[in-house]
Amino acid sequence: MNARLQRRVQRYGWDRAAGDYERSWSAQLAPAQSLALEMTALAPGERVVDIACGTGLVSIPAARAIAPAGELVGTDISQVMVDTAALRAADAGVAGVRFERMDAESLDLPDGAFDAAICALGLMYVPDPVQAMREMRRVLRPGGRAVAAVWGARRRCGWAGIFPVVDERVSTEVCPLFFRLGTGETLALTAAEAGLTDVEAVRISTRLVYGSEDEALAAAFAGGPVAMAYSRFDEALKTAAHAAYLDTIAAYRDGDGYDIPGEFVVLRGVRGG
Repeated sequence: MNARLQRRVQRYGWDRAAGDYERSWSAQLAPAQSLALEMTALAPGERVVDIACGTGLVSIPAARAIAPAGELVGTDISQVMVDTAALRAADAGVAGVRFERMDAESLDLPDGAFDAAICALGLMYVPDPVQAMREMRRVLRPGGRAVAAVWGARRRCGWAGIFPVVDERVSTEVCPLFFRLGTGETLALTAAEAGLTDVEAVRISTRLVYGSEDEALAAAFAGGPVAMAYSRFDEALKTAAHAAYLDTIAAYRDGDGYDIPGEFVVLRGVRGG
């Protein structure tokens, strides 16, 4: 898939997934997001950019950590995600935040404007992760911190079967290298290539708990990266795909639901100088 098409698929795919994303993934992503915030070590008054912010699951606690005088900009390639994050922040009474649609590889933000840049579980979707991390570095002041979280190795993510299940039924290649950044030292090497220094990465195991088949299916198909492809399935294709995916996670059945293993890698780097 060429880069332009991949960005388009991500933009409109996440527009479709936005309505299901938070209820399907907020608890499952929380360990990585919490560790990312901890490693960022935000302080009151700082300026922060949250890249691939989604519905604001990281943006809102980050904004609270830098209150009352701090400023946060949340960016995402999906306009629906940006609009949802803005509504959530307003409902939560969080001040000093704004959300704008931007491409992570080409941020419409000034050089050296931020104390910290966070990208929690977004780098897997960009065509050029090195360029996205260069952009994180560019917008940081000297000494500013960049923190990124990605999914870990494919073999440690029990839900990974969703991609071949969908790709067998419609040609998407929506995330052809989804697990690459979480394999071995790839994320740290990517950060170093982007010019970040003092790079450290932490790998953590997690569990994705769903209370029923319906919850597991909604997360996999409607609330995640294959949402756009899934929207093109007719009912017969959906039924077949559901059955095939449930077969891939059958080993993790726990009563009426599922307890699926997963892994995250969270990295911190610094803009030198």
